[in-house]
Amino acid sequence: MSEASAGWRLPALPPGAVRDVVRAPGRVLAEPGTDVDPADPEVVQLAADLLATQAVSPGCVGLAAQQVGVAWRVFSVDVSGHPKTRTCHGAFVLCNAVVLEGSRWERGREGCLSVPDLTGDVKRARRLVVRGLLPVTGEVVTVTTDAFEAVALQHEIDHTDGALFLDRVAGAHALHPRQNYR
Repeated sequence: MSEASAGWRLPALPPGAVRDVVRAPGRVLAEPGTDVDPADPEVVQLAADLLATQAVSPGCVGLAAQQVGVAWRVFSVDVSGHPKTRTCHGAFVLCNAVVLEGSRWERGREGCLSVPDLTGDVKRARRLVVRGLLPVTGEVVTVTTDAFEAVALQHEIDHTDGALFLDRVAGAHALHPRQNYR
């Protein structure tokens, strides 16, 4: 795994608070997010809260605003240390992110904090280019990534569009009870 040199860094954020995670079928999970002003103090605090909530959630590699009850286009990602990670940009938050390019589509197993009892087989691009805005500065950044980080970004962007991985599985045969390892 390597730390990607993207030429940008997440600006300093205030201390974050841990928020409750909304579980399906919570209505906000189906709401497409509205674009935000990344310099708005409420957005900056949400960015910090997403990272704080993600950090205390075992196995969590990303968290979208909808998952903490806010229908905005903001999410956090951190795939550091995950065994399926190749390219890694560390912990970051993007606002108003969109997928610019995706290729090398493969099916893989996904789970979600908001759907704690199931996993599903979802087809996602393994090479990805995403553009978004950093909180605080509003700097426009382009994230070029692959493998597990690419999957995590698509999963979180889906959340900001009001979709869950359940909306992308091919059918009931592609859903599986989550296995708990101790």
